[in-house]
Amino acid sequence: MIKANNPELTSWVNIPEKSEFPIQNLPFGIVQLEGKKPRVASAIGDQVIDLFRVWELGFLADLDIPRAALENQYLNDFIALGKKTTGAVRERLSDILNAKVDRWNSREMSEHFLHPMDQVQLLLPIKVGDYTDFYSSIEHATNVGTLFRDPKNALMPNWRHLPVGYHGRASSIIVSGTPIVRPKGQSKPADATVPQFGPTRLMDFELEIGFVVGKETALGESVDISNAEEFIFGLGLFNDWSARDIQGWEYVPLGPFLGKNFASTLSPWIVTLEALEPFRVAGPKQDPEVLPYLQYEGAKNYDLHLEVAIRPEDGEDFTVCRSNFKYMYWNMCQQLAHHSVNGCNIKVGDLYASGTISGPTPDSYGSMLEISWRGTRPVKMPDGSERKFIKDGDTVTLRGYGESNGIRIGFGDAVGKILPAHQNPQA
Repeated sequence: MIKANNPELTSWVNIPEKSEFPIQNLPFGIVQLEGKKPRVASAIGDQVIDLFRVWELGFLADLDIPRAALENQYLNDFIALGKKTTGAVRERLSDILNAKVDRWNSREMSEHFLHPMDQVQLLLPIKVGDYTDFYSSIEHATNVGTLFRDPKNALMPNWRHLPVGYHGRASSIIVSGTPIVRPKGQSKPADATVPQFGPTRLMDFELEIGFVVGKETALGESVDISNAEEFIFGLGLFNDWSARDIQGWEYVPLGPFLGKNFASTLSPWIVTLEALEPFRVAGPKQDPEVLPYLQYEGAKNYDLHLEVAIRPEDGEDFTVCRSNFKYMYWNMCQQLAHHSVNGCNIKVGDLYASGTISGPTPDSYGSMLEISWRGTRPVKMPDGSERKFIKDGDTVTLRGYGESNGIRIGFGDAVGKILPAHQNPQA
């Protein structure tokens, strides 16, 4: 067992009940302190750990970490140090914060590196070089195929043979809390004879989890599925916002474009694969048998509880979806092996999204397209209104965590509010 994952560990830091950031988590992110440059941080309870100050105070002196990797606007340089180093940092933090370890004098020094989370700015944790979105939930793919094609042939012929994916837009990936302007584009309603232009009428969320690449390959190299996890640094919650009417008109023959590229929301903390070790589970049986380069051994799925809430303007959160990452038909190792099998090189900071995570029941569907069944089954909100899709002023919040031995490991929320099409988010 990784020492930092020991369920018996306790910290001298006060950790609220049901916190997603116990001493067993210690995720990584980027924070901005008032008057300071952005720097790498971790989280425990409702506090952020300023890793740059931890380094300045000498707690990491023996780990040979360059200053520039920690006083940085992104995690990329820190991640590029390799899992041996980043894992050692996580283990050292575990030691420093351990209630039963006193050799670091860390309690007395804590005012220099601990800050209330609500008093710092959480920034986009990674500089995303390339972004790939998959379509890996068999429940989601079946629902979409049923809604838009033949229910008897909902899955395309290739779907059970490879992880379907497409390359998305990296520049519009934003950190949780960033508002989103309702996008404009072309659409063609069923009762129209010609396309029209204007704001999307079918704004939607997609409940996803993204993983961050932590190790590079050269052009022409492939990631073997047997060691794919060496290339995965950690995971975050991901909302792949979608304009369904724009998407429906444009996607044939080349796939999503303006219906997807206007914004995608990433949670502020990247939880390491090592911290998620207790939540490994077997994935669904794949039938027919996949080709050899996609065959794997062991448990590669994760039991992570996921939910989505919608909050109207001046209203309250209402949970519209409860799903789980364990439902995914294609796992992350298969996604990475397939993506690189043709020699496509990958880089530190590349982001891969799972695709919408839907479960087997209507309350576990991961998008409003499915929940409202293309608008035919509106969701009744506590204020008496209905939702077929997302309205202006609505705030959508993704939440997710794993829980084992009474310990909850989470990501922090992924939150986005929809502004009217004419409103400037910078105003």
